[in-house]
Amino acid sequence: MSLELRNVEKKIGQETHIYETNLKLEKNTINVLLGSTLAGKTTLMQIMAGLDKPTNGEIWFNETNVTGVKVQKRNVSMVYQQFINYPNFNVYDNIASPLKITGVDSNEIKNRVGKVAELLKLSPMLNKRPNELSGGQQQRTALARALVKDSDLILLDEPLANLDFKLREELREELPKLFEDRDCIVVYATTEPSDALLIGGYTATLLEGKIVQHGKTLEVYNKPNSLQSAQVFSDPPMNIAKIKKQGDVCSLISDDVSWKINSKLKDGEYKVGIRPHNITTYKEGSNSLEISGKVLISELSGSESLIHFTNGDLNWVSLSNGIHQKNVGEQTKLFMNSDEFLYFDESNKLVNNV
Repeated sequence: MSLELRNVEKKIGQETHIYETNLKLEKNTINVLLGSTLAGKTTLMQIMAGLDKPTNGEIWFNETNVTGVKVQKRNVSMVYQQFINYPNFNVYDNIASPLKITGVDSNEIKNRVGKVAELLKLSPMLNKRPNELSGGQQQRTALARALVKDSDLILLDEPLANLDFKLREELREELPKLFEDRDCIVVYATTEPSDALLIGGYTATLLEGKIVQHGKTLEVYNKPNSLQSAQVFSDPPMNIAKIKKQGDVCSLISDDVSWKINSKLKDGEYKVGIRPHNITTYKEGSNSLEISGKVLISELSGSESLIHFTNGDLNWVSLSNGIHQKNVGEQTKLFMNSDEFLYFDESNKLVNNV
């Protein structure tokens, strides 16, 4: 089983929503579409489902060209950010609805609804109607309806975006387990890099209608093929600075901070990408560099401290574990772990031999 987009493009009038895209998703995989709002995630999913037609290109499923085949003739389930349930049906009937439409035997329906309800902790609520449920329970019901259908392709369009933090964390951890024994392809769209890292599987980074990179999630995160892919996969935003390499030493062009590297790179100018959690209020790693900055914003969030500061003419972001209160306007010391730096050439491609 596989789903393949071949030279797929989507235009509306003169505006291109999806640039020419080639993507192959394999059987029994969870695939994350990661990108900001309006990056093209929903449009791609609607094309995959058959809810929309590409302007150019083809959709192949199991080596069959399904371009133009209506969604009703495909074994597809889709769950949206805004959960959709039938208000006049109880939870049981909401979950069972796709099975009843296709004429599944009532005993089989009862068995399958019971299993998925237990999996999603909905068993005590089967006789309740949607308006008697919390938002999280309603979204679980929508997920259960998608799962009970036993679809070949399951599309989840930011399904956890409107849930509270605790429930979001719980469901995000449960999702990979829900599909462990299922013979299907799962596509999960999100704006959150943390979703992709927790869900695992494969990730495609999207930027303005283009797939920038696709591969195993940890490989895309640890070895982004370009600065653009690295930026998509960083929240808070990645810090980017120009550096100069001379001999075995790199230095920030905007400051006198320098460090040694073991590299065969030619001397010259590059860009360095530094994720916020690699700039902290404490030393981390054996190659920790001190950098000074003027505090612009200091935020405490749970067990993390977020600090926006300026260094030279650049704005930086630091994310540290623990509570580290800083006063706005003060000059402070922070530390960068140079072992985690990402280096990019003038064309914004990752330099692999650093």
